[in-house]
Amino acid sequence: MEVANRHIVVTGGAGGIGQALVRRFAAEGARAVVVADRELAGARAVAEEIGAGALAVAFDAGNESSVRELIATASEASGAIDMFVSNAGVGGMGGGPEVPDDSWDEAWRVNVMAHVWASRALLPEMLSRGEGYLINTASAAGLLTQVSSLVYSVTKHAAVALAEWLAIEYADQGVRVSCICPQGVRTPMLERGMQEAAAAAALSAGGLIEPEDVAEAVVAGIRDERFLILPHENVATFMARKGTDPERWIRGMRRLVREARAAST
Repeated sequence: MEVANRHIVVTGGAGGIGQALVRRFAAEGARAVVVADRELAGARAVAEEIGAGALAVAFDAGNESSVRELIATASEASGAIDMFVSNAGVGGMGGGPEVPDDSWDEAWRVNVMAHVWASRALLPEMLSRGEGYLINTASAAGLLTQVSSLVYSVTKHAAVALAEWLAIEYADQGVRVSCICPQGVRTPMLERGMQEAAAAAALSAGGLIEPEDVAEAVVAGIRDERFLILPHENVATFMARKGTDPERWIRGMRRLVREARAAST
């Protein structure tokens, strides 16, 4: 599918990867682009930069009613939504099972349920016309692991599983699904994650890239209607190693964590 002449909604569009996607979609000739973000001022600034065809909408990814309101607002403004990029996400607290339930709840709602709610609202119309594209941002952590944060790792694994199920179930009915799984991308979220030694070592393993590099990979992935969009090519190699010999993979990750933390003391 081509981006040109499409109506596209991007959540988390005021900054980071979302902002880069919005700009790139506009440059590719999208008919209308909706910039949805909890920071409305930032969303408006991006929409004003793009100009005609751009709409800023206040959005809370952790609330189903907000997801539905976003879809209704976008549809009323520019007609049926061709592509919905469910990109908003949270890093969650670092640590393991000791992390409080409220952090788990926020990450689950934003990193997983926002994708569920969007598909729940969009699928009936997309299926009725036999066309549509759901694009969910997960993370390489959803294919591998995030060593510093159990919350992030678990919710991103769930996001990948959700996208995979949707792709299997609805592709034959005309609805395409892609799952974006970047590794280290220079965003404010990455800067927070890099503060922990083991996380920094894992995130840097494939090299750090810019949000614009992710946008480039996403446009290519949409054009090819590729399920997994991997802006870091090494992630596919790591996935193969993990799948072929999981015991060796876990030993290697334990060594990475051990050595990174020892070097930081």
